[in-house]
This record gives sequence, C-alpha cells and structure tokens, in this order.
Amino acid sequence: MSQVIPFQDSDLEKLYSFIRFLLTKLPRGDRGPIYNFDDDVALKYYRLQKIGEGSIVMEPDARYEVPGPTAVGTGILRGDEIELSKLIDILNERFGTEFKPGDQLFFESIREDAMADSGLRQAALANTMENFGYVFCKALEGLFIDRMEQNEEITAKFMNEDQFREAISRHLLKEVYDKIREEAEAVGGNEAAGSFSH
Repeated sequence: MSQVIPFQDSDLEKLYSFIRFLLTKLPRGDRGPIYNFDDDVALKYYRLQKIGEGSIVMEPDARYEVPGPTAVGTGILRGDEIELSKLIDILNERFGTEFKPGDQLFFESIREDAMADSGLRQAALANTMENFGYVFCKALEGLFIDRMEQNEEITAKFMNEDQFREAISRHLLKEVYDKIREEAEAVGGNEAAGSFSH
C-alpha cells in the first residue's frame, strides 16, 4: 500500500515494519499443554468381519465420456523452469543449508498465497516483471512472516540473510508472475484494469 498511496502517519507504518521484523527475533511462546491419553484410552477389542464378496462391473455411461482433443495448439518455447525441489537443492549447495524435499511444501504455500492475493494479481497483470518485483518483494516478507510457524528456520534465514532472500525472491517472483499471467491468458481476459504504479 505504501508504494501506491501516502500514509498520514508515517511513524505508525515504520512501527508496523519494525514489529514485523521483531517477531522473527522473539522467542516462541508456550504452545499449550500436551495431552497424554495412554492411561485413559486403551484398545481392548478389535473385530474384523467379512460381510460380502463379489466383483464390480463398470457399465459405460455416455454422460461421463471424456472427449478427445478437437483442436491442435501451437507449441510455445518457454525458458527452463526450476522445480521447487531443485530450488531446495540449489539453496543447500549454495548456502550450506540442509533443507529436505518436504520443505518444498513451505515454498509452495508461499507461492499459492502470493497468487491468491488480489493486489499482487493486479500488479502482475498491469506491469512488467521488473516493476512487479518492487511490489512483490515487499509483500513477500509479509507472506513469510504470516507462515513463520510452519517453518521458522527458513523464515529466519529469509529475513536475516540478504543473499538467501534475494535468491528466493528472484525465483518466486518469476514463478508467480508467469503463472498469474498464464492463468489470465487461459481465461481469455485481462484481470487488471488500468495501470498499477509504485
């Protein structure tokens, strides 16, 4: 928002940005009591019973037929895309981290959050990737903080290490920008009206 309209109270915005970064440094609070029901709940009986046997015959139904392709599209030459699992390999090699393939789910969540943000969608459709980057990189910090509980290690590294943040931001920027524009082309319209400036 600060890229688009002036705030009346700039000190309040500075305080908000400071507190967002401070959250990553503060110790995590108590997550609540841990319950143990071992002494209260026990499996005493288990029964397995066969109640029937037979075969299922699939009858053809015209209502559910999937038609074949009716038109041939044109091939579009696209640049090499980096899969998120390969991104994790690159990060591990470049920054000495030990992220596992399961960590890609965290990056996928961040990407999906960015693509679902209406402001980012409008900015992607109305700007070049370079101009979109100014809006996206600022919003990306908030997306990481919002999902900090899912992966504190990656979030802390993203917030504290400039080169790590730049590598992640550059990759997600291209991926989000391309996917938003591809989806808009697929539905045959432009979701953004007018231009979006920063």
